[in-house]
Amino acid sequence: MEKKRVAPMKQVVLFAIINYLGTGIGVVSSLLIYPKDFEFQGIIRAIDGVWGILFPIMVLGASQSLIKFYPALDERHQKQLFNYSLVSVGAVSIITFALVATYMQLSNDAFKNLIYYAFPIAVTLAFVELFKKQLQDLQRIAVPTLFEKIIPKIVLPAAFLLVVYKIASRETGILLYMAGYVLILVFTALYLFKRYKPGFNYRFKTLFGEISRKDYYRYSLYSLAGSLGSLLAFRIDAIIIPRMLSYTENGIFSTGSILATTLQIPAVGMFALYAPIISNFLKDHNLKELSIKYKEIARLLFFIGAVLYGCIFLGLEDLFRLMPDYGKLQQTMPIILILGFSVLINMATGFNGEIITYSKYYRFNLVAVLLLIIINVSLNILLINSGYGIVGVAWASFVSMTLFNISKLIFIYKKFGLLPFDNKFLKMAFIFGLAMVGVYFLPFVASHIINLIYKCGLYVVITVVVVYRLRLVYQLNVWVGQLLSKIRPS
Repeated sequence: MEKKRVAPMKQVVLFAIINYLGTGIGVVSSLLIYPKDFEFQGIIRAIDGVWGILFPIMVLGASQSLIKFYPALDERHQKQLFNYSLVSVGAVSIITFALVATYMQLSNDAFKNLIYYAFPIAVTLAFVELFKKQLQDLQRIAVPTLFEKIIPKIVLPAAFLLVVYKIASRETGILLYMAGYVLILVFTALYLFKRYKPGFNYRFKTLFGEISRKDYYRYSLYSLAGSLGSLLAFRIDAIIIPRMLSYTENGIFSTGSILATTLQIPAVGMFALYAPIISNFLKDHNLKELSIKYKEIARLLFFIGAVLYGCIFLGLEDLFRLMPDYGKLQQTMPIILILGFSVLINMATGFNGEIITYSKYYRFNLVAVLLLIIINVSLNILLINSGYGIVGVAWASFVSMTLFNISKLIFIYKKFGLLPFDNKFLKMAFIFGLAMVGVYFLPFVASHIINLIYKCGLYVVITVVVVYRLRLVYQLNVWVGQLLSKIRPS
């Protein structure tokens, strides 16, 4: 068990590399391909919004329960828990299909055709989510991340180009996009079952002799509510924008969102790998080590996020000026800056969501998410109707997300006495703020490419060197020390 106290850094690094590779493909597509047809991009994003609502219903909290109850079981019962999760996802998917089919027959909703495309994707992702959680328990997330992050990033641009150049219809393009998710499921399943043999024991009576059936179902239902609420809160714009504005504006917002969320890649990897470790800390009531990791990871993620956001803030205009579709990309700039800052705040607060999820206070997530939905939807409707368009949608997301994180910080402090911030964190915030403002007001150079390189480069050098010299981020000093030891002659 002790070897799981620290997440394997190799997996973290591989996870980040794979994510950035996928994101790099996504960024290139967002800059060069998607602006050619924002309306089709908006349709794809609307489909994503629908499957985003369906797939947590199919999972029914089984994936979170796998992480939650895994440490308390021996190997035999761990395999039984996985098998039970498989059966649960399969059964709920069938029930969901029946409900969706009934809705399709009775409804006259103009957007209902999107469900035809979204439902198969939701089924595949429900099983992929379960398989990923099992691999997460095995500390093997890099390869499945490769499948999940790279395949759609290749398939969608390919389908997009076929549609743009009239080689395929939009319907065919969407079907190709769906096929990409089927490939993810097949490859993830092959990778998992090559390394993990759960057997075929479907007699679950002994399993629920080890863990309480009541506790399992209660936790699963609260996890479902939390996951569904989170997706509603964070994906609701994908449904609201085409209904209140247009598919084209949905595509513009989607492109801005894709570029903004590049910031959160290191956080996603950290949170995924530390989830089982956090679960163990809480199970053992080891708040001292949890507090150390909470602050350590928050500083690291804030450092990475602030470096990246500063580069976006300082260099975005110059970068877009170099693109052939500047006129279209310019519309995404406020979206990128607003959502990017929201992502930075989320990174800076560390793994507060995971602490609540794997503690006995997991019910709080439901309350917080419900409030988030109310605030987000209300602000979306208010700001769109006030004429702010998709910029208003971005501000609605920023305000609701910030309040969501603040509520979790306050709750964790009251229940555990933990905060992710310390003096080192505050020093970093001051350093990054001062460097960003100082570099921003430096003279503009006539060449956009030179301006981009010199401003972003200067900002990165100043912040990294100062943070390293003041030893504010432990991991940075370790990495630089290892690099210098290889460079310096022995």
